[in-house]
Amino acid sequence: MNDRPDLAVETGCDGVHVGADDAPYAEARRIVGGDAIVGVTCKASYHLAMEAAEAGADYVAFGAYFPTATKETATRAPLDLLGTWQSVATVPCVAIGGITAENCGPIAAAGADFLAVSSGIWAHPGGPAEAVRAYNAAIRTALAGA
Repeated sequence: MNDRPDLAVETGCDGVHVGADDAPYAEARRIVGGDAIVGVTCKASYHLAMEAAEAGADYVAFGAYFPTATKETATRAPLDLLGTWQSVATVPCVAIGGITAENCGPIAAAGADFLAVSSGIWAHPGGPAEAVRAYNAAIRTALAGA
């Protein structure tokens, strides 16, 4: 569930993702409990990611990497942040923001453990299944060359 730990609990979700302007990590964790997944958006901040990881976040998210219609974003995260994070942290990182099958390769190669996508799947001209196939192919190609 995005942004709403209360609804995550109410609807039986496995976890919640909180952004910089949502409930703080500690509050989200208190609401969803110790067994749920809690991820935290850190925008382009290594410092915020370290704080979230040290507090116990299950993953940190960096972005936006590209312009997106899903949310208003003022911050662009640099690709090298993913590699820097991977070199020092054990907490997985997620890349978010405007990621499509056409632009995901460099992000995967840079070190993102996961990609958060919305319109890249749901607005894909070939439909969601074709979108997933396109992402998988782009990621395989990028990682083979990395």
